[in-house]
Amino acid sequence: MSSSRKPAPAREPLDINLDCKEYIIDYLERAFPTRQMQIFKDDTGTPRSLPMTDEHGNPVYNPEAEAARAELIEKLCAMPPIMSALDALLEHFGHETVAEVTGRTKRLITASDGRQKLESRSARTSQAEAAAFQAGRKRILVFSDAGGTGRSYHASLDAANQEQRVHLLLEPGWRADRAIQGLGRTHRTHQAATPLFRPVTTDCKGELRFTSTIARRLDSLGALTRGQRQTGGQGLFDPADNLESEYACAALLSWFDLLAAGKLASTSLDEFQHRTGLELVDKDGVLKDEMPPIQRWLNRILALPIALQNSIFDEFLALIETRVSAARDAGRLDVGVETILVDRATLIDDIILRTDPLTGATSHLLTIEIARRRNPVTLERILRIADGDASARFMINRKSGKSALRTRARALMEEKEGTPIPRVEMMRPTRNEYMREDDLYESSWEEVTRETFSTTWAGEVEAARQAVDSETIRLATGLLLPIWSALPSDHLAVNRIVDGEGRSWLGRLVFDDHVPPLFARLGIDRAEALPADAVVKAVTAGRSIDVSQPFPLTIKRSLVNGSPRIELVGCPHDRLPWLKSIGCFTEVIQYRTRVFVPVPSAETVLSGLFEEPS
Repeated sequence: MSSSRKPAPAREPLDINLDCKEYIIDYLERAFPTRQMQIFKDDTGTPRSLPMTDEHGNPVYNPEAEAARAELIEKLCAMPPIMSALDALLEHFGHETVAEVTGRTKRLITASDGRQKLESRSARTSQAEAAAFQAGRKRILVFSDAGGTGRSYHASLDAANQEQRVHLLLEPGWRADRAIQGLGRTHRTHQAATPLFRPVTTDCKGELRFTSTIARRLDSLGALTRGQRQTGGQGLFDPADNLESEYACAALLSWFDLLAAGKLASTSLDEFQHRTGLELVDKDGVLKDEMPPIQRWLNRILALPIALQNSIFDEFLALIETRVSAARDAGRLDVGVETILVDRATLIDDIILRTDPLTGATSHLLTIEIARRRNPVTLERILRIADGDASARFMINRKSGKSALRTRARALMEEKEGTPIPRVEMMRPTRNEYMREDDLYESSWEEVTRETFSTTWAGEVEAARQAVDSETIRLATGLLLPIWSALPSDHLAVNRIVDGEGRSWLGRLVFDDHVPPLFARLGIDRAEALPADAVVKAVTAGRSIDVSQPFPLTIKRSLVNGSPRIELVGCPHDRLPWLKSIGCFTEVIQYRTRVFVPVPSAETVLSGLFEEPS
């Protein structure tokens, strides 16, 4: 007796689209407005509306709205699928190149012949994927919260793959602690190279709402967990990126004032109130005393059309940048602890400023001579930046012969009139500078060819690598809280000096012109004669100097007819002839005689001024 088995039916090839369109379709089915409305007037005569029903109490639907919904759903279903970020990476680079360390137990992959395959995964699979990345067999790693627990992906000196990691922060979410944990997976000790962190956003400015929350929570979380002012962000975000900072809150009030005055190009007061539901004015049309908090304002902005979002955010960010830039120029910007890496640091002097009577803890003023080599931007990197930015222009200063790459920078905004102030960023081999476009056109910078720029840039890079910058700095360190009020208030940065041998000093920088008043406030009987070159350097940087020799006066920087000058304020009228004899000159401006020092010979003139006995 023979038996025969029927062959199994042929398996249908998989045809699965992994996208999120079904959520949008379900949303349209439930929320698309198709109910017919009827208009009526209430007791006060105000027109109102309510859903319409027929004589049997059944709801009445608008056929045009139903047809519009059906047409929209048909169009959406006909559009090509939009993959998730993870599946798009696997589709583009191939699962043979991408190591996936997530919590997925199954995934859909596409074979080389284009056929889809459902693949099962386990915890051991994730371990093998992570090992393949660390061994260099797979060049790309994608990991999630589930895949970032208990694992390290840094360029360990014990791993075969010691290439620098470029960590793209995609879909960070709202949890700052998880963001720190994820960033820490690629940045650890015993590594060959530090990673590059890149937060990823689209051109929709509303996404700044999410990255801003991460920036704010990283800052606060870092201050709480580290016990110092060094932030958890580690410089990943610029102060202007935090949309909930004190600068942003102040900028929002300016934005409200400009909105009420009708000086914004993005929207009007009535349109903004209608679209967002925020009531900004009272019944008399005057701005309310208590305006909506910035968190509520940001959340309402997210409901606006993308183009309107971007326009409003451009104006708002310009106001923030204006305030942050002013604070940075004045030295009042709190950026946490800034680390200054130097090749060599030599302690020259150590002055005890104060000794605590109870604990014996001391406060010190250190004089340190530091030497460091510059780390210029290579020609290859600056050309890559230029090729990726359509607004980039190659520039050379015809007076100094120096090169710079000009790119578009975030604009500032005049707070009273709401007038935008366009700016450009001048990327130099060893530093970046910002200029207003009007100032750029009046300067000596001119556009050149790529070849000329490349030759000049390469020469500057080579010269910068050979140069060693040496300078002497003063650092207030030790127990600083009792003497905090005696320290200068116009420079609040806290710095950590780290030399090539691993030694470090933590404290606040004290400039030469701040030393005499610091000693005077602390009652230290020690004369500190400020040299003329240090005075010129301090005044040129924007700081005012009070001196008592040969008579009490203030040396400061002034702007007269658009030109910077060094001015002597408080000079006795009977000493004017002598001041002129040592090189000063006077001008009568608004019925007041003002004394100035010629900038080219400022050091010589001030040296003669300080040598004169009182």
